[in-house]
Amino acid sequence: MPTRNASATWEGGLREGKGSFRGESGAIDASYSFGSRFGDSGGTNPEELLAAAEAACFSMALAVGLEQAGTPATRVHTDAACTVEKVEDGFKITTIKLRVRAQVPGIDDAAFQQAAEATKKGCPVSKALSGVDIQMEAVLEQANS
Repeated sequence: MPTRNASATWEGGLREGKGSFRGESGAIDASYSFGSRFGDSGGTNPEELLAAAEAACFSMALAVGLEQAGTPATRVHTDAACTVEKVEDGFKITTIKLRVRAQVPGIDDAAFQQAAEATKKGCPVSKALSGVDIQMEAVLEQANS
């Protein structure tokens, strides 16, 4: 299996410094700062990257699980919100809230909820974030006619 690589550089102090990160593919290449991470300044931050990673992994893993169960999805959409908070003397990523919407012909809601719960526990990014409270709302949608 492949190993994926990224790098990051931070220059200066915490509040006035600036950072950048880049993935080896070049698809991820952005700047971040104290303001973009802990305030409302423009730019990205590590939490946004974690939210994107969790949403992408979850959507793909749920689609695979549903397909393997004989009820392939026509669409899985996941929004993820990653929260960082001040905890004691430092900061901690405390929660990731997932909002999953899927169109899955031929499945009932109970089976869909079971598949979504299994995915929440089993997708690789969720496993990597096992110290984070991952919360989920999963909705089975009707396909548009």
